[in-house]
Amino acid sequence: MTTFSIRPATPLDVAHIHSMIVELAVFEKLEHLVVATEALLHEGLFGVRPSCEAIIGEENGEVVCFALFFHNFSTFLTKKGLYLEDLYVRQSHRGKGYGTKMLTRLAQIAVERNCGRFEWSVLDWNEPAIGFYKQMGAEILPDWRICRVTGDTLTALAERRA
Repeated sequence: MTTFSIRPATPLDVAHIHSMIVELAVFEKLEHLVVATEALLHEGLFGVRPSCEAIIGEENGEVVCFALFFHNFSTFLTKKGLYLEDLYVRQSHRGKGYGTKMLTRLAQIAVERNCGRFEWSVLDWNEPAIGFYKQMGAEILPDWRICRVTGDTLTALAERRA
């Protein structure tokens, strides 16, 4: 009999989460962007000032999926929100409803914490994920685009005189 459970991540899960982040990057064809290390991930999740949280999905005690999330803030709602950075289910464990269970747990966390929103992004080419998210009740916002400044461009912007 297969049992699936969800729990908060612990420091012992960092290696599992890191390996799944790499798997996710390969799946998304973005592995060239991964600079994450287990040490940096540990600091982000469990350091002096953690910047994110994670939940772990286990099948019969084996880590098979994770979701990494953090709070953002809506000025229109004047409430915090829950932002899902990544949700990943290992390839060999897909199709078992674990993604649905993980999203449901995250929605429960958002409600428990009185969040006004639960949001995430999806790559425009990932039609299976888009279909799954729509099936879960998510609205795909067509008018919004992610803006990002990184690396040397971020440094240049920070040094710019107003």
